[in-house]
Amino acid sequence: MRFDFNHPEKVTPEQLDEVERIVNEQIALDLPVSFKEYPTAQAFEMGAIGAFGDTYGDTVKVYQIGEDSHPFSFEICGGPHIDHTHELSNDGKKFKILKEESSGSGIRRIKAILQ
Repeated sequence: MRFDFNHPEKVTPEQLDEVERIVNEQIALDLPVSFKEYPTAQAFEMGAIGAFGDTYGDTVKVYQIGEDSHPFSFEICGGPHIDHTHELSNDGKKFKILKEESSGSGIRRIKAILQ
């Protein structure tokens, strides 16, 4: 997977370790994954996060990880392909960051796998 995010400087090894820990913790919690379609403006008003520089049509799919009362993630996305986060840990797999790099001015990119 590839994930771009705003960050003004190189991410430290300690920060990358913490990201891995948090992601693996959320996978282990077996959180539900669901989506709903919303008008684009409404999705952003509700706090949905979108990809950098992407343009969206009149409606978008917003994926939520976690319960309605306390979602861990609420993002505009083409779609995850699971119903619960624990599915990502099949065969004992863990989220592992392989690389962190600049993807543009003030934008960093993480490349990661499940291994």
